[in-house]
Amino acid sequence: MHELVIRADAVYLPHGPRPGAVVVDAGKISAVLDDPDASVEARAEVRLARDEVLIPGVVDSHVHVNEPGRTEWEGFASATAAAAAGGVTTIIDMPLNSIPPTTTPESLEIKRKAADGACSVDVGFWGGAVPQNLGRLAELHEAGVFGFKCFLSPSGVPEFEHLTTAQLGQAAAEIAAFDGLLIVHAEDPTVLADSEPHAAHGDYEGFLASRPDSAEITAIENVIAAVRKTGVRAHILHLSSARALPVLAAAKAEGLPITVETCPHYLSFAQGEIPPGATQFKCCPPIRSEENRERLWQGLTDGVIDIIASDHSPATAELKYAGNGDFARAWGGIAGLQVALPAVWTAASARGLPLESVLGWMCKGTARFAGLTDRGRIEPAARADLVAFAPDAPVHVAAARLLHRNPVSAFDGADLVGAVRRTWLAGAGTEPARGQLLSRA
Repeated sequence: MHELVIRADAVYLPHGPRPGAVVVDAGKISAVLDDPDASVEARAEVRLARDEVLIPGVVDSHVHVNEPGRTEWEGFASATAAAAAGGVTTIIDMPLNSIPPTTTPESLEIKRKAADGACSVDVGFWGGAVPQNLGRLAELHEAGVFGFKCFLSPSGVPEFEHLTTAQLGQAAAEIAAFDGLLIVHAEDPTVLADSEPHAAHGDYEGFLASRPDSAEITAIENVIAAVRKTGVRAHILHLSSARALPVLAAAKAEGLPITVETCPHYLSFAQGEIPPGATQFKCCPPIRSEENRERLWQGLTDGVIDIIASDHSPATAELKYAGNGDFARAWGGIAGLQVALPAVWTAASARGLPLESVLGWMCKGTARFAGLTDRGRIEPAARADLVAFAPDAPVHVAAARLLHRNPVSAFDGADLVGAVRRTWLAGAGTEPARGQLLSRA
């Protein structure tokens, strides 16, 4: 007898949706049947409602959990509970803003102990590449991190220093030697320093002028040069500037191993929609114009942008609203882990894009990018990380009701579509402490 069968009028398989039944045993999908009413003996059976479809769990490869050290900003229990509520079954934690940052095998072990037993979904860990650990990155690689994040401009926290252009080349060569992955916050510090006086105005226009497109383009060109020289696999995090797309398209056409992500907030919001003093919208790089947003969507459909990840970067209300509406003083970062899937689906469906495209960018694509070959899709032998999703159901976002630790989000008050009704992790419910701690394969 099988453990579980889930029946649905639409099961989103790798080649598209169709009616079917998904059979689960030992945490994996053992069969996908064409007939939702096929005779299957199972200890548990679920029939999705007519307005629900069965989709794979989202793999969010860009989440700041911040524990230990800044657990008041977020934490493994709260972040993973929010993830499960939003249909996210795997997250990969960034190496900052925790204290200590994940830059040594010892700090990775501290992070793993903080997460152990606290997680409602599976959790993996990125390592950091900072000036202090160059020459010793292989140790962290062997300890199981999924890759190495670096900043090319100041990160905002003193314990995670940025790399100079020369140090970027050094890190790229070192990581290429063991076929690791380099993921990059790409903004050029010289361009930012030249533009910084604009931020003194305190309004959003001044903040945006202080983080111009040219900062992203220059930094991305430096990453491309490092990839061309060393052969390192590199990933551009949270692309906000569509003006960088031609440069990235040319690098890909050249055959360079570069992937690109953007985020729900860049695809959902635009500069002209941000109210005065609404510092919950501050992030780096920044939300840009409406035209820029539409070009990012085009970059996704053209394949220049590979994946969408939340860049869930929460902080306390005191930090997010510091300065009473002054964008120069408020802390940057957008909390959106729980609402990432409905936010992207709302924006995609408004543009006539199908749900399977969204799942390709947020499930299959992110899993492939992170090397998690056992998830992100519904097919036999894959992990039974599954979500009952109602694509047309309205979702009103109230930050106070989200499971993030702090009730602050740029999505507060948004009216979205796409409700997550139930999440299965390895075929089971996502009660606390069910998630596994993952290491690089």
